[in-house]
Amino acid sequence: MTKILVIEDEESVRENILDLLEAENFETLAAANGKIGLDLAVSEAPDLILCDLMMPNIDGYEVLKKLNLQASTATIPFIFLTARNAKADVRQGMDLGADDYLTKPFTRSELLNAIMSRLEKQTDDIKYLSKNNQNSARFLPELQILKSSLLRTLAKRKLREFQVHYQPIVDTTSGSIVAAESLVRWQSSELGLISPAELIPLAESTGLIIPIGEWLIENVCNQTKIWQDAGCKDFYATINISINQLVEQDFVSKLLISLAENNLHPSSLELEITEGVIEHDMNTAINRMQELQSHGLKLSIDDFGTGNSSLIYLKQLPINTLKIDHYFVHNIDKDRQKLAITKGIIEMAHNLDLQVVAEGVETRTEFNIIKALKCDKTQGYLLSHPLPVAEFEELLLTNQCLLA
Repeated sequence: MTKILVIEDEESVRENILDLLEAENFETLAAANGKIGLDLAVSEAPDLILCDLMMPNIDGYEVLKKLNLQASTATIPFIFLTARNAKADVRQGMDLGADDYLTKPFTRSELLNAIMSRLEKQTDDIKYLSKNNQNSARFLPELQILKSSLLRTLAKRKLREFQVHYQPIVDTTSGSIVAAESLVRWQSSELGLISPAELIPLAESTGLIIPIGEWLIENVCNQTKIWQDAGCKDFYATINISINQLVEQDFVSKLLISLAENNLHPSSLELEITEGVIEHDMNTAINRMQELQSHGLKLSIDDFGTGNSSLIYLKQLPINTLKIDHYFVHNIDKDRQKLAITKGIIEMAHNLDLQVVAEGVETRTEFNIIKALKCDKTQGYLLSHPLPVAEFEELLLTNQCLLA
């Protein structure tokens, strides 16, 4: 039975929530203040915590901070309950790692929907990490430690622990670098180098992808302007965007501010959006993409071919580029079906006046086939792994051909 801890100092509110949860067959725990709530969280290991924001002595913010410092409680889904709905209050709670924020008075349906959404998300995260962790018996403690460390890093604004590596994107005909995909790395002072495969799902599931994404955009804008001023005037950078970022209310305005502060033309950035992001909320995604494109930003569909909806809605999507998923490129010389699909994607994209990038090219044979199919651009280990700034800059500024 799912166990939910309710931390609420107003007795009448607390009892009403407990009655509602028990009627839905949840096991409940009650705490009249933050200190009792913290003790119960440690001793009882609830599946989810509902916590009032404004409480005497230890408020909800402090409760969440203390939970994040302990591996045993750092990954418990946490929902704030409060009568305060100022944007600054919401943002502060989400930056600390809260999973949701309900404004009082809320309805029974709103509360249950929030609870079920977070429990389902937690289940999906555990399945993902279990599947991708070779030692499945240890993955949950590792997740807790990672989340706790990431929260401390961001709370202390230790952003120097994050680095951006750039993977070249080359013109398939000339072999010259025309762009680069920016990829964030976390060199944790506590845990060492954390791979993107671990960092990004964790950041997305906790909402911490928002501050990390803002830092990445500012960093990439600054660096792109430096390279353009050094002579690479047509160079552009690509940045992967998650659903959490895309639907954020002030995402576009913040992005435009970063461009303006660096005197960078919007076309100097291409935002990569996966099919999964679009499938999550098709109408919202399309509207936000149209807004971004209206300001001159480039948009691409990343990992094309792995989702279900983009082919249907491709004509509606305001995009400039399709990036063919590496699955279709790998061993394309040995798989006629992959060859046929890749050829079809390239021809379709060109008929729609879209550019095409082949991802994950690892062998010369794969590259030769991609080139013969008239794919516009290429990216993959055959050309280069993602590189630190200094190493990528040497390739870019010396105009090295990566296909010699």
